[in-house]
Amino acid sequence: MRIGHRSGILIFVAQHYFSFTSLQPRLHRFGSHFPLKTLVFSMAEAVDNPSSFSGESDEDFKYGFQREEMYKASIAGTVDAYDRHVFLCFKSPEDWLPRVEGSDSDLLPKLFSSSLKSRKNDIAVKTKFTICEGRDGTEFSDGDVLIFPEMIKYKSLKDSDVDNFVDDVIVNGKPWASGMQEVLTGSHIFVCAHGSRDKRCGVCGPVLIQKLKEEIDLRGLGDQVFVTPCSHVGGHKYAGNLIIYSPNPEGKIMGHWYGYVTPNDVPELLDQHIGKGEIIERIWRGQMGSSTEEGEKVDEQKLPNGKDQKRKKKHQEDSPSLGNKESVAGCCQGADGVSCCRDATLVDKCTSEEQGKKVLTKLSHWMGTWEQGDVFATIAVVGAVATVAVAYSLYRRSG
Repeated sequence: MRIGHRSGILIFVAQHYFSFTSLQPRLHRFGSHFPLKTLVFSMAEAVDNPSSFSGESDEDFKYGFQREEMYKASIAGTVDAYDRHVFLCFKSPEDWLPRVEGSDSDLLPKLFSSSLKSRKNDIAVKTKFTICEGRDGTEFSDGDVLIFPEMIKYKSLKDSDVDNFVDDVIVNGKPWASGMQEVLTGSHIFVCAHGSRDKRCGVCGPVLIQKLKEEIDLRGLGDQVFVTPCSHVGGHKYAGNLIIYSPNPEGKIMGHWYGYVTPNDVPELLDQHIGKGEIIERIWRGQMGSSTEEGEKVDEQKLPNGKDQKRKKKHQEDSPSLGNKESVAGCCQGADGVSCCRDATLVDKCTSEEQGKKVLTKLSHWMGTWEQGDVFATIAVVGAVATVAVAYSLYRRSG
């Protein structure tokens, strides 16, 4: 990191300032997560380059949970009708091509997909086919086939088995003559992480998977709730996308789809949806067994939810429409970045304000992942650095 003259002074003064304050005990604890030196250097870099002060990259703001399209569309009723979901476990998202089932080098997905298409008219149950991760030594291995809502797993399907498997299990609804079926238990969450197909899923999916695993471990549900990356399920623009197959209060296996899911939604998905069987309406896309039209009717019949409305309103305020861009920007801007402002100082002011807003937005999102006490300590750090910055500015003017 290259530190400029102004930021160098800030580091020197801030380090001495903190050594004489009552914040030191808290900052010492805080330093176990983010060392004070690292934090001060990050702030110093922000002084020289505001766009760099972020817990997230520009890529996250373009493809991740902070992207502008989040919450812009109504997502209830965006699931095509189907009554059975078949997953083929095959390698990992890093290995998947944009069209996994079209690969000539990895034949198993291609053979399975082709067999399903060729027997489409013979399959009485409307079936959806998706690739999910398969790794040896984990819950699911390469070649395993999962079937919902039947909650069945067949192990180690080979290329030569595909046609007989589809004929026995998918077409005729019989157990596979050449393999043993196992019963799946618990709840299963499939998260779209197909980055080669769409970068939004590649950015959002892994983050959601990690957060889900962390929250599952915290609740001691590792043997009851299972998380698996999956390929394209439709609706990239709604990323993060996930599907939950779990029993409802009556014990019936249901398949519910959620979109616009962020890490902040994970505790609610585990506690409310899986724990209580209650749908989280604001991010609900639809379910297995319901057509798109039925999902739209359900959306129309929903009662207003104060919490949901408040959250939607907040997202609208954070992501202003194009029609309101002029009032937000504070100055006029022409096409292709060319300004139509007559006064050049207005252009500088506009650019500075936009950079400042972006820094504050990123800082707010970053701080949202810390504990309350750590946030207080960070606020104190920011306040101190700001004070030093003002003092230094006055010093320069007086000099």
